[in-house]
Amino acid sequence: MLLALVAAVAFGAVVARLAVVQVAGAEQYRELGMDQRVRRVGLAAERGGIFDRNGLALAVSSPAETVWADPRVIDDPIGYAHALAPVVGVDEASLAERLAATDKSFVYVARQVDDVTVSRVRSLELPGIDFVPESRREYPAELLAAPVLGFVGTDNNGLAGLESQYDELLTGTPGELVVERDPRGREIPNGNRQVTVPERGSDIVLTLDEAIQYEAEQALVEQVERADAAGGTAVVLDVDSGDILALASVTGGSDGARASSSREHNRSVTDVYEPGSTNKVITVAGAIEEGLVGPDTHLSVPMTTSLGGFTFEDHDPHADAWWSVSDILRESSNVGTIMIGGKLGREHFDHYVRAFGFGSTTGLGFPGEPPGIILPLDQYTDSSMGSMPIGNGLAVTALQMVNVYATIAGAGSQRTPRLVAATIDEDGTRVDMPASEPREVISPGTAATMTTMLQQVVAEGTGQNAAVPGYPVAGKTGTARKPPYDEPPYQYVASFAGFAPADNPRLAAIVVLDEPSSAIYGGEVAAPAFARIMQFALRQERVASSVPVQGAVPSATTGTSNVTASTPPE
Repeated sequence: MLLALVAAVAFGAVVARLAVVQVAGAEQYRELGMDQRVRRVGLAAERGGIFDRNGLALAVSSPAETVWADPRVIDDPIGYAHALAPVVGVDEASLAERLAATDKSFVYVARQVDDVTVSRVRSLELPGIDFVPESRREYPAELLAAPVLGFVGTDNNGLAGLESQYDELLTGTPGELVVERDPRGREIPNGNRQVTVPERGSDIVLTLDEAIQYEAEQALVEQVERADAAGGTAVVLDVDSGDILALASVTGGSDGARASSSREHNRSVTDVYEPGSTNKVITVAGAIEEGLVGPDTHLSVPMTTSLGGFTFEDHDPHADAWWSVSDILRESSNVGTIMIGGKLGREHFDHYVRAFGFGSTTGLGFPGEPPGIILPLDQYTDSSMGSMPIGNGLAVTALQMVNVYATIAGAGSQRTPRLVAATIDEDGTRVDMPASEPREVISPGTAATMTTMLQQVVAEGTGQNAAVPGYPVAGKTGTARKPPYDEPPYQYVASFAGFAPADNPRLAAIVVLDEPSSAIYGGEVAAPAFARIMQFALRQERVASSVPVQGAVPSATTGTSNVTASTPPE
């Protein structure tokens, strides 16, 4: 009787347990079974493309396949690795280690491989090995504008340059592949298989012109090579819109000059330098705007001057000279410019360098763009008012400096430089990026006066190598010693910035060479490259020639200049 009772109780317990398993826990066990059979694989979205302003592709994504494995169904990871490694081109030992990770259901074998490799892997017929579509980033123009474009990682995420700045826009929305497999990793016929299609990222249309960019890089490579420089940069701006048509970066060295790679600095935007005499236009423009001097105002300019215990001098020895402001700018007199800066004063000088854009980023938003270096007004000293008006003791980017000249060319109004012209979404809808509203820095009258004087710099002064046949050019040379200033051997930065045609400005440009060795002056090593780049850009923009020959330019003075001695070329 007791045995029968025990048996009945045991049978009841079994029945009750079966009821729990079959009824109450059925859904739980079904989900557990599905989890063991179902594999979920993320599908990366195709990354949007990057194009120049004419629609030429600079960065695109092409279809590729990625090989992956489920280690839980692989019973011979060493053998798998031995078979796969030479086919997909990965390290055999590290692959074997990944394939042995049985606590994972998904590991990569090889990313973004070509069709031939996929076919060879398929022919191995290895259970647990599968494929997922991905895309591979390609740059059809190779190194063209590489530091501007940047690069992506293995997962197609932007890591530098525009690829990083606009990563969210370019990336798109990922999808998912859901597939049901048996314990040996084989897909179950008529099993669960679902694909959530990824949404492609948006395209970006740049303001860059591929042809102007290429010419700027080639001209810069040749000039860096010729000058035996450590590197160089060049920028071309559209005066009316602020659009950047070229941003060239070149790296020099013992193996010769070359266009910089995507893993190097976009020098024009991220690297600062002391601008030297190209900065004198701010000092002079500020003094003219304040009514302190005019182009005909004459000053008695000595060879040297002392401020704050430091002596500043002109490059070429001369006796005291009776020079006009136009003479001082044309011949790039340091002492004369310092005297003009003294008339302007600390507060007004500080106002104008900041109004022209120094001490703050341009608004481009490029990764790593600095605001430049300029002292706070309360830290100005007597000596700094000797160095800063002539472009020493402060630091700027090439983009900031060329924007100063674009401001003068733009009748005294400044625009925020623009590098992205439009975006195009997955449906093909184009959204144009508006140009910024102009902001007045100096009056149109002051800008016109500066333009006339800067034409003289190119026609008669230190910038004659920047002349472009058929077009009047306005601009300024610059040469600055790099710190440490008093420890030879000295190194320099040479530059030329300007715009053309001077009588109806369309384009502004700058060329900066870092540590030139063959010659150090901007008029000798930077101006020729400027002339070549500007000439090509004007023709590319179909700007009509305004003078049949190099021709004379209008004088900024009403009388004959009383230049009595030579002054520094920079």
